[in-house]
Amino acid sequence: MASALKRINRFRKEQGGAVAATYALALVPLIAMAGLGYDYARMAGMDSELQNGADQAALAAATQLDGKDGACARAGNAAIGLVSNSTLLADGGGALSVGTAITVANDQCGVFADIRFFDEYESRTNFTLATTDEDANYVEVTLDGRRVTYSLVAVAGVANADGVALAVAGLGSAICKVPPVMMCNPNEGTDPEFIVANYVGKGIRLIANVNGKNGGGDDADEVAGSYGPGVFGFLETNAGPGAIDTARTLGRQALPGNCVALDGADVKPGQQVSVLDALNTRFGIYENGLNNVCGTNDALCPAAANSRIDLVRSASNGASCRVSSQGFQVGERPYRPTSPTDDLTDSSNIQPMGYPRDKCHAVSLAGVCSGNGNARVGDGNWDRTAYYATNNYSGTVTPSDVAAQTYGYPELENRTLPTRYQQYRWEAANPSLLAPKNISNPPGNNVDFKQQGTPLCTAAGQVPAGSTPDRRVLSIAIINCTAEGLGANTTDADIEKFVDVFLVEPTARRVAPDGTKYTNNSDVYVEVIGATTVGGGGTAGQQVRKDVPYLIE
Repeated sequence: MASALKRINRFRKEQGGAVAATYALALVPLIAMAGLGYDYARMAGMDSELQNGADQAALAAATQLDGKDGACARAGNAAIGLVSNSTLLADGGGALSVGTAITVANDQCGVFADIRFFDEYESRTNFTLATTDEDANYVEVTLDGRRVTYSLVAVAGVANADGVALAVAGLGSAICKVPPVMMCNPNEGTDPEFIVANYVGKGIRLIANVNGKNGGGDDADEVAGSYGPGVFGFLETNAGPGAIDTARTLGRQALPGNCVALDGADVKPGQQVSVLDALNTRFGIYENGLNNVCGTNDALCPAAANSRIDLVRSASNGASCRVSSQGFQVGERPYRPTSPTDDLTDSSNIQPMGYPRDKCHAVSLAGVCSGNGNARVGDGNWDRTAYYATNNYSGTVTPSDVAAQTYGYPELENRTLPTRYQQYRWEAANPSLLAPKNISNPPGNNVDFKQQGTPLCTAAGQVPAGSTPDRRVLSIAIINCTAEGLGANTTDADIEKFVDVFLVEPTARRVAPDGTKYTNNSDVYVEVIGATTVGGGGTAGQQVRKDVPYLIE
């Protein structure tokens, strides 16, 4: 009996094998925790797979949202066909799927099972669906759901996991290689989209917003610190915010890194006339103080090969290249119509004759135009009769010959009378017509003058078109300034579109002997050519567009 009690007490006190019992009791929860970690990792991996696939599909789709016909169909098919992402962690071995190929008529942008297009998008509960290709600014892609079947956690009764992924993307765009000039829509109230066809060939007198400072001290009709129809200013670019940076983008042939966002552009007021001096280099006019802009001997700011303007310059070899009494100046017999219906055929009374303003603008400083409901927009009726007679083109070429040339702009097709831009390009293609001409002295004047054709202050000029931008063409941004509430240094202004314009004349104060002023030295007079055609590379022509898709969520 005693022996049995000793064995019982020894067994009771024995501690060997105690851990085994603990493990036996903990085995079930340990297995459950390990299984939960394993299955959770699979679920998280599947979620990453799905979201990455949705992100890539949405980005691929967003690259096609260019507003042109078929954009929605191309975007949908890009989401389906351009992204292949094999499933590794979910059940099944197929690739992630967005659905079937989309076929939809041009200019239609419907709602599909896994893809939606938005005109405006703030959040998943605040959006406006797009109905046309042009309105499609954002795309939402939902991937087909995948399932993870739990391996070990299922013993605990946990349901299998289903994964769904959604991504929304848009397209950020910028126009590069263009001087950052903007213009307030001159007829925003009735033409908020700025239909380019309504303006082709018409002159527009752009007035500077100088933020409370006029351009030259006596330009009373400049707009001080406010934006309105026909007012122009500049856009911030990555070239820098200062006046010198703006001048460089206006004057230099090789533009220093200037890209303007198409959505959310930053606007700054028109700079002083010293900035516009850089613009005048495109005509072969070089004011003092441009070394920081144009480099030594103004080599970075070449003139256009066709630099025909309405100013004369002294024939003296030491004549100034500035707009002054010693340099470029208004001639003794400038083109001055007295009525919008005048056709001045006596060429002996016009020396020189550059590309003139529309007659309704040329009669006075403010003009008597009412094109498209705004006095700053002309009617496209410039004095071709006087121009051809003055430059002795009669019998050499007819206006209809020049009007037949489109130079890549569909808006210039089927014209019977040439625009100034067509005339400019035709003359550039016939350089013998541009040789500088001596102008005979009027009675009592002992100064010899030359008329501008080829540049007078540089040896050669930039030939239009080709792989480099045309020096007398600007691509300017059209902004609905009233709707945007533009003020000085406004940010995130929507650009309606970019339009190509021809620089008709240099900025200069033109005053008659009796003191009558015809132009301010801060006016920029342009002629609308057509809609900006976006290029695709560094040698594609006038400008380059950069499109970068980005994820919203």
